[in-house]
Amino acid sequence: MDLHLEGRRAIVTGGSKGIGLAVARGLAAEGVDIVLAARTAEPLAAAARAIAAETGRRVLAVPTDTGADDQVRALVERAVAELGGIDILVNSAATPWSAGAPADLAATSDELVRREVEIKVLGYLRTARAVAPHLVAQGWGRIINISGLGARQANSIAQTIRNVGVSALTKNLADELGPHGVNVTVVHPGRTRTERLTDGLTAKAAKTGTGVAELEAELAQNSIRRIVDASEVADVVTFLASPRSIALTGDAIAAGGGVPGPVYY
Repeated sequence: MDLHLEGRRAIVTGGSKGIGLAVARGLAAEGVDIVLAARTAEPLAAAARAIAAETGRRVLAVPTDTGADDQVRALVERAVAELGGIDILVNSAATPWSAGAPADLAATSDELVRREVEIKVLGYLRTARAVAPHLVAQGWGRIINISGLGARQANSIAQTIRNVGVSALTKNLADELGPHGVNVTVVHPGRTRTERLTDGLTAKAAKTGTGVAELEAELAQNSIRRIVDASEVADVVTFLASPRSIALTGDAIAAGGGVPGPVYY
């Protein structure tokens, strides 16, 4: 299937590693020129060089803290200046959620919730606010927000709030921007094979003597009984970024290999 993405232009935040990096690679493979954004300059530059070498597309690295509105606006201005416009925004910049973080009511401080909302909800709002006028002006665009299946589980107050917040933001943007040719969706990955997961399992394997593949299999509690790779989440996002996805907007797309039991409708 031709996704009609050749020559499109995208900003991908959180693009130096993990799902963001996989998404940037997937988009570039379909002919999209990319502006990669993340806070750490050298890993970001290395990622941009690697994707450019692999795909032959133009890939720019722009160090950006999405917690700062002035940096977000500068990111978008540079993307438009360098690429001649912007068509796609993929929001993937977020502080990693730690399984050891406080989850109960007594331990959930105001500061913990503020920290989680600051980057993953307000950061996404900042980038969308800066990009949307360009998409509306040209009458076409795609915004894809990476959230997580934590939105559907009440196992941590702060984690659930930040992921549900992204879903709420997505729906509001979809209803407002839809008449202007801009589709907005949210993707909920589950546990995903990224550099962070692999590094953690490798360290655990060294301590326990259990193989990485066996440890990964123990974590796979989804319907397909295997961990979804970041590249497979990127496949979903790449389709959503394309003109082929016109029928999808405002809704959440679960990309975790299926959750056994519950029926979502």
